[in-house]
Amino acid sequence: MTATTHVSATETQALTPGTARIGFIGLGNMGSGMTRNLQAAGFQLIVNDVRKESASGLLANGAEWADTAAAVAAGSDVVITMLPTPKHVEAVAMGPGGILAGLPDGGTWVDMSTSVPEVANRVREAGSALGVRVLDAPVSGMSVGAANGMLQIFIGGEAADVERLRPVFEAMGDPERILHVGGHGAGYAVKLMINQLWFSHLVATAEVLSTGVKAGVDLEVLRQALIASPANSNFVQNDVLSILNHGDYDEGFAIALACKDLGLSVDLARSVGVPMELSGLVEQLYRRAKALYGDNAGEMTPVKLYEDAIGVQLRTSPTLAAGNAAEGA
Repeated sequence: MTATTHVSATETQALTPGTARIGFIGLGNMGSGMTRNLQAAGFQLIVNDVRKESASGLLANGAEWADTAAAVAAGSDVVITMLPTPKHVEAVAMGPGGILAGLPDGGTWVDMSTSVPEVANRVREAGSALGVRVLDAPVSGMSVGAANGMLQIFIGGEAADVERLRPVFEAMGDPERILHVGGHGAGYAVKLMINQLWFSHLVATAEVLSTGVKAGVDLEVLRQALIASPANSNFVQNDVLSILNHGDYDEGFAIALACKDLGLSVDLARSVGVPMELSGLVEQLYRRAKALYGDNAGEMTPVKLYEDAIGVQLRTSPTLAAGNAAEGA
């Protein structure tokens, strides 16, 4: 790795494009869009992924490749991870050649994965003598939001660190929806609860639409009635349109990952002593859909459970679909 001069991690000024070096590990559906936006904003990047080919576009535009997480951390002012599961996060952070092995004294690690507080706590404890700073900053907005730089970001950690890194977050997310939600671990908790409620909305909407259609109500008439009622939700008004208009169950986010998130959410509730009967049932429906349609099916595939049960695909007519597309734009 080429020796470079970069901003001291112990300084308190904001990390700004043109001078700050951002390390980024995890260039999948989400990380690829996030890194493109960081690069477009003018940040220097040093990147790593299990597939080097996923970095080809970034490297062509001036990013630097590092062979290990430790090398990413050693060459960066802040290192960001965007990884599939807590197990992957822990291995990258604390394993041989991991982030802790290369992070300088006072260095900063931001985990933007959907994970759990325990992993970040272990990293913070292990790096406490070195003054390591840790933020959890999971995101919402799916791969489209990552590509467009309009993610919602939920940050847990020290307020001073949040402000120092705000230009970095604003390169990836909607400035109006970058929220400091509390101390360490709060970001993870907020993201898990958002996912849990969204998945619950999906299952409830699938049940209601399927029942109404089977009872003889026109699908779009039923949806408009729901929108006009106190039972309206963003899912009914917008998110479900990808299925109704196009038969798109969002394969950009695999149902296997949705099941992982649901399991983490239920585990979190159990750890804090909250009964989660409804969410537990939603998790089981998701796992049944995964078993039937495969790990790589889209996160909205549980709707198919209901479509298959009634023998009808929930689709609007082409004319209504055009109107719905304009409505959801």
